[in-house]
Amino acid sequence: MTKKQKKGLVRIGITTLLYIAGIVSEHAQWPGFVWIMAAAYLLISYDILRKSVINIMHGEIFDENFLMSVASLGAVALGQLDEAVAVMLFYQIGEWFQSYAVSKSRKSIAALMDIRPDYANIVQDGKIVQVDPEDVQPGTVIVVEPGERVPLDGVVESGTSSLDTSALTGESVPRSVRPGSDVISGCINQSGVLYVKTTKPFGQSTVAKVLELVENASDRKAPAEQFITRFARIYTPVVCALALALAVLPPLLFQQPWTVWIYRALTFLVISCPCALVISVPLSFFGGIGGASRAGILVKGSTYLEALADVKTMVFDKTGTITRGTFQVTEIKPADLPAERLLMYAAAAEQHSSHPIAQSILRQAQELHDASVLTAENVQEIPGHGVSADVDHQHILAGNTRLMESQGIPASILPAGSGMGTVVYIAVNGVYAGMIEISDEIKEDSATALTLLRRYGLKKFVMLTGDNEQVAERVAGQTGIDEYHASLLPQDKVEILTRLLSQDKTAFVGDGINDAPVLAAADVGIAMGALGSDAAIEAADVVLMKDRLTQIVTAIAIAHKTLRIVRENIVFALGVKVLILILGALGLANMWAAVFADVGVAFLCILNAMRCLRVPEIPLD
Repeated sequence: MTKKQKKGLVRIGITTLLYIAGIVSEHAQWPGFVWIMAAAYLLISYDILRKSVINIMHGEIFDENFLMSVASLGAVALGQLDEAVAVMLFYQIGEWFQSYAVSKSRKSIAALMDIRPDYANIVQDGKIVQVDPEDVQPGTVIVVEPGERVPLDGVVESGTSSLDTSALTGESVPRSVRPGSDVISGCINQSGVLYVKTTKPFGQSTVAKVLELVENASDRKAPAEQFITRFARIYTPVVCALALALAVLPPLLFQQPWTVWIYRALTFLVISCPCALVISVPLSFFGGIGGASRAGILVKGSTYLEALADVKTMVFDKTGTITRGTFQVTEIKPADLPAERLLMYAAAAEQHSSHPIAQSILRQAQELHDASVLTAENVQEIPGHGVSADVDHQHILAGNTRLMESQGIPASILPAGSGMGTVVYIAVNGVYAGMIEISDEIKEDSATALTLLRRYGLKKFVMLTGDNEQVAERVAGQTGIDEYHASLLPQDKVEILTRLLSQDKTAFVGDGINDAPVLAAADVGIAMGALGSDAAIEAADVVLMKDRLTQIVTAIAIAHKTLRIVRENIVFALGVKVLILILGALGLANMWAAVFADVGVAFLCILNAMRCLRVPEIPLD
């Protein structure tokens, strides 16, 4: 409980005692009733009256402070001092409970994302010294002891241990690290001492980017939130005008008693406060984003959470998304030179590429030659085709059939692969020299994830890949993909996605390394397995920290649940308010009913909104 909440509770307690004393004095006909009630009214309402005056001076007239001030002062003017105190007292009690509920939900979210490191250990003069992580420069060796949080991204220089990544990924299984392993900030070291060479400053570290995303998520408002804001700006002046008409027209036109209709108008004003909608709708989205964070899903704003619930078409990249992206060389077919030499030429040309296929060729060559490969010069990467380089005084080409044809090597002389993997053709000095086939495995949860997504209303799945037709057909058939496009260049992916966007709300799912243009173009860009990937965190609207397709199902489920709760709150709040507004206008609802319609409904809506913090369980069968 905050200091402000404690002070509010004390003020409510004192006012309650004064109110009881005033009621007793009135019934016992003791003197001082008016003075006791006046003191109680000033104590409980001074902050609301003050806020109302300040807001009016700033041109913000029609808010809940104005409505409550007019209603309670009107009750005082009508001689209903005890009712004026009661209205303000119960309004403040409701506001206190709302404040407590909101702060509890914010604390829950803050606890989920409590990953900011307090210090980093560095060695100075043979001693371990604690310093601010922001003061540590890249290339510095830090010491992470058991039980400590990794403060910065880096590479393990010495030591072995297990890391708890649950705060970032929601994954309970520890991750083993050893010398050469990449580590990211925000994880907790569970066992051995690690010496880590930092690779990024704190401001660019994974933990800093994750915290920035969560903290700024509320800046991007969903259409439902924007609607409620606009609705409140129109709704409040309208109900004020109706309340004025209710107070004036019956006495003027039908000679009704002024006191009765002014009292009804004041009741009407109290009922009309839009607190339930203004507070509970943003809180629902805030809770949904917080619940997603706990599951290792970072949503950059409520607008993307709402868009995610409306997605009907989902487009997937293949490598690293549908498939594992851990390629292995399965076959080497040379033409006129030894297989080992062919592999070394290809590895030398591909060694500076970050593409998984290139890395698999390099890894195979390093295993053969004890981690050393030939030196390449004049390396040129040709997007969607392959690479060219000069290796050992030979001009090497490594890539697909399009690259070979562009260099005058006809596709007709190129042998076909087995259809189970990707083929890289090699040419030496413009002459075809052989091929290397690399295979990739489909992730075990790919087909399950697509089946579950259909249950949430997704109608169409499309796969885009630069791989060949045979591989694309095999992957699509085994996972349930409806439509696939193979042998694509990066610009082709954007073109196909643009066409799909014109048909339905579309999300694109990629690994975030080379899919930035497509992620940015989609209605919702989803980067998966993006732990530590700067490109993914920057380009995507939703970032999945685990490398599992079933996390997309969890994200969709959270989005649907959040939107359902938002709609429940809107219907419930408006329904109760309209009902009691009618009853109030007819004189069938007094100030007590008005307080329930305002504060009670708001509190119930907030309790409902807090359900968004709980992540729905997904049946993986």
